[in-house]
Amino acid sequence: MRILMMGGTRFIGVYLTQQLVAQGHEVVLFNRGNHPAPVDGVTQIHGDRKDVDGLKAKLANESFDAIFDNNGRELSDTQPLVECFRGKIQHFVYVSSAGVYQKSDQMPHVEGDAVDPKSRHRGKFETEAYLAAEGIPFTSIRPVYIYGPQNYNDLEAWFFDRLVRDRPIPIPGDGMALTQLGHVADLARAMVAVLGNAAAIGQIYNVSGDRAVSFDGLARACAIAAGKDPSQLQLVHYNPKAFDFGKRKAFPMRVQHFFTAIDNAKRDLQWAPQFDLVSGLKDSFQNDFLATGRDQAPVDFSPDDEILAAQS
Repeated sequence: MRILMMGGTRFIGVYLTQQLVAQGHEVVLFNRGNHPAPVDGVTQIHGDRKDVDGLKAKLANESFDAIFDNNGRELSDTQPLVECFRGKIQHFVYVSSAGVYQKSDQMPHVEGDAVDPKSRHRGKFETEAYLAAEGIPFTSIRPVYIYGPQNYNDLEAWFFDRLVRDRPIPIPGDGMALTQLGHVADLARAMVAVLGNAAAIGQIYNVSGDRAVSFDGLARACAIAAGKDPSQLQLVHYNPKAFDFGKRKAFPMRVQHFFTAIDNAKRDLQWAPQFDLVSGLKDSFQNDFLATGRDQAPVDFSPDDEILAAQS
């Protein structure tokens, strides 16, 4: 297939491009040109998707079999692509987010659960609804927390920063909130498995790891990945409502149970995660955190210090 990928040079797009090219697909990236292509010889069209006229002009004479929209956040980001290629593509794969789900007493989240109209990811489910209403042959992917080498969000690195410096790890609540992580390579494999799969047309899939983990358990898994003794961790639990950190982020995940069922993706895509949590975290620690020198970089621990001072 000839595939248009929006983005393609950071995190998900890197893994996805590599896997698609390895399978023999022709991949064309549309991005602002701030980062090199992840595979030599891949064509790039440079532009800003927010510049709708510019995007349409640069794609006017192009034809594709499929589109991967990795970085559309609002409906207005995706509408121009649909207008350009309506009726001309076999598949439109959209990266949404499990963050669209409304907080619930019943877990795990399953596809079809209520969405949160106040979610910061509101544009994601509005885009999904638009693609369905317009009759676009789409599949939407809803990851939970994505981790792995090249992650530009402080997730696993937040824990590693504290572990390598032998610092206490502040955990909100009692540490027993359950969350879920999925390795970026596994996510890319699921997205590739969508192509040419008739069962995936018109579907929304949760994609993540196959097990939930508590906040305390995640800290211990990160310790194992970093070569530390998990029994020696100093986990400090605190009430997050007792602090005002402003725009500083004291913890990298939402403080609630937040995990999904991935059975539908397993069934329809003939897919399953290859990374268990510890092996995935080891991959991230060795091939990103240490490889990039993050262990030597300065870190703002001021929220930690406020929490620890309040405990004394």
